Amino acid sequence: MKKRLFLLLVLILVVVVYMLQNETMPNYSPARDYIDLESELVEQFILAKDSSVIELPEGHFLFSQSLSLDHKSHLTIRGQGMDKTVLSFKGQTSGAEGIKITNSQNIVLEDFSIEDAVGDNLKISDTDSVVMRRIRSAWTGEVSVQNGAYALYPVLCTNVLIEECEVIGSSDAGIYVGQSNKVVIRNNKAFYNVAGIESENSTNVEIYGNEAFENTSGLLIFNLPELTVYGSNIKAHHNKVYNNNLTNFAVKGSIVSAVPKGTGVVIMATKDVQFHDNIVEDHKTVNLCVVSYEIFAADEDAKAEASVAEEAQARGLRPIENDYAEDKNYNPYPGRVSIHDNSFSNANLLPTFSNDFGLLWLFKNKVAIPDIAYDGILAPNGSLQDNEHKLCIYNNGKALFVYLDAANDFEGFTRDSMPFDCKLNE
Repeated sequence: MKKRLFLLLVLILVVVVYMLQNETMPNYSPARDYIDLESELVEQFILAKDSSVIELPEGHFLFSQSLSLDHKSHLTIRGQGMDKTVLSFKGQTSGAEGIKITNSQNIVLEDFSIEDAVGDNLKISDTDSVVMRRIRSAWTGEVSVQNGAYALYPVLCTNVLIEECEVIGSSDAGIYVGQSNKVVIRNNKAFYNVAGIESENSTNVEIYGNEAFENTSGLLIFNLPELTVYGSNIKAHHNKVYNNNLTNFAVKGSIVSAVPKGTGVVIMATKDVQFHDNIVEDHKTVNLCVVSYEIFAADEDAKAEASVAEEAQARGLRPIENDYAEDKNYNPYPGRVSIHDNSFSNANLLPTFSNDFGLLWLFKNKVAIPDIAYDGILAPNGSLQDNEHKLCIYNNGKALFVYLDAANDFEGFTRDSMPFDCKLNE
């Protein structure tokens, strides 16, 4: 009896020490030696003609204002390499974005770095045929809620290619593709962001060959309410998503502020998702989860954060919508999701206790951190394996699966994955 009591006290002590660990936030501080060519480079953007190249020279250049292009066609912006050409907006006094491109077509950006914009480093909207290649987009210094939201931010675009880029320090998402169609995100690196890579309300998206590590969450595949379009047909394969355990430093009230640290992949309210041949490992909350929007809207912390949603909206971020049901075109439940042929593993012996999921694993899952978690929240009159809400999980090695039964206060919590051993009808 005394031995059991001693072991219990030791376990409690370990848990308390684990909870009280102080985390050092990462710091990205490359050496810079700025050259003053602002007026000359701004002039290149102002005078840029269709079917031309803006050639950026080698050097580190400081800007006090945004660089903007509108209604341009077949235009290339080319540097000498992401380590050689650096555009910095540290101390920016005019505009929010670093580079802003609107209402254009056939735009190529390649081989330079962009840093420290007040808002988004690189935003492209309402544009067809966009290539971002070998761009490093970052905020320097210790990561902070004061950092801009999005490092690479195409929104309302078609035919988007993002490849061989690096994104660092975003207070929302490093690579964020919103309300776009026909998107390829490949061979990029994302680290020190809240969300490494995010596909939001986008359709026909392929995400492969990427590394997402040391973010709060590695990969988000989201559908959010009260937007003009809703996404589907997402393929994510041959990515490596690992060690995303960074404390969440997002703006309170934004949707990503509700993402628990230590979450590798989140598939939320999205239809027709194929997640296969990925490596997902070493997350302190869960390696991968499939959830409904209700998880975010019903969370007590999320409700509290909703009271400060005005700040999130003022910074151009998506807030938590507790009245999402008023959007009659929005389906808050995931469906037709296939998770197969992935490699899951975890070197962490204990979950984080910085969120309620860690406590759930403590009391319901023998402290084990799941590889795949499904909230099980369905639409009224829906069933687990109807065609609209079907979730199929197979050929993932010894992945630990949990079904939360979150709609019923976790009464039906189980590790049994057999009901989800299926394949989607093609």
